[in-house]
Amino acid sequence: MGRFSGFAVTLRQMFRPRVTGHYPEEKRPKPPRFHGRHVLNRYEDGMEKCIGCELCAGVCPARCIYVRGADNPPDAPVAPGERYGFVYEINYLRCIHCDLCVEACPTEAITESKLFEFSFTNRDDAIYTKDDLLVDDDGRARRLPWEYWADGDDEHTSAWMRVTSPAGAAAYEGEVEWSGELGFGVRAPEKGQKAEGS
Repeated sequence: MGRFSGFAVTLRQMFRPRVTGHYPEEKRPKPPRFHGRHVLNRYEDGMEKCIGCELCAGVCPARCIYVRGADNPPDAPVAPGERYGFVYEINYLRCIHCDLCVEACPTEAITESKLFEFSFTNRDDAIYTKDDLLVDDDGRARRLPWEYWADGDDEHTSAWMRVTSPAGAAAYEGEVEWSGELGFGVRAPEKGQKAEGS
């Protein structure tokens, strides 16, 4: 009998409900402010939000962002300003997903998706260029071959940074403080900024 007592735990567990998820077919929901792969957004009219100010590169503690601005061509402007982001690169071998770049951006150009499942077999693939980061004509993040996108991973590419309550003031709850995005328009503000019982 002592020989089989070691199987008692195994036999008991066999008839209990399983808690293991069927990853990657079934994924757990991600928090609304999840820090994932970056995207460069565009306005509703298709113009790029990035103005090449380089604030994201300046604030990055890992020095993984490289931006070079250029003057907007007067006959076919790329962004609604004097300059636009001519070169934009993020080195994901260095990025720590701290999102200081998102906080620093004055035009809400760079935000984050909920994608975190991407790996590289080539170091050059880890350097995302502007073409890789810029949203497509539907406002969706571009999908690269080494990324595993699930349904909904690109639906709220800037949801975690949606500003509802500047400085935590509950008086701003319900106020839309985010410019419209290509393919999504003006999204509804977040709820739940008020403290309990107020």
